[in-house]
Amino acid sequence: MTADSISLARTRALQPEDRQRWDELWPQYLAFYQQTLPQSTTDLTWRRLMEGRELWGFAGLDDAGRMVGFVHYHFHLSTWSPKGYCYLEDLFVDPHSRGRQVGRALIEAVYRAADERGVTRVYWHTENTNARAQILYNQVGYLTEFVQFRRRPSAP
Repeated sequence: MTADSISLARTRALQPEDRQRWDELWPQYLAFYQQTLPQSTTDLTWRRLMEGRELWGFAGLDDAGRMVGFVHYHFHLSTWSPKGYCYLEDLFVDPHSRGRQVGRALIEAVYRAADERGVTRVYWHTENTNARAQILYNQVGYLTEFVQFRRRPSAP
């Protein structure tokens, strides 16, 4: 780890003044997963992040305090755990800031939030082709044997 890596690994809760930068990063994240969303969904997501009742987020900051990444997470009930689980839903770091421990810092911020809440599990998904992210994920977590299934879209 370099000195640059250490200096860039700062996080804080997302704040209303982050909206402009988040609006720059969010479409990049969606494009990576080849997704588009209506503006109303993007606005709802931001509103939920700011309300901090259903959805929470952290900003990853560079050494100048500029937002270079984000993570979104939420808690849910579980039939296997009295305090529930934490789902890390979205994680993105600006391509120019990757390799500087920002992603790790964001994941660890979620771990701290989950520990404060007392949940027994933090989990997330990524595409099986996202090899670069999986290098980090194997350092901060472990790959389970579970496979995800989804409901098929209904015919029009």
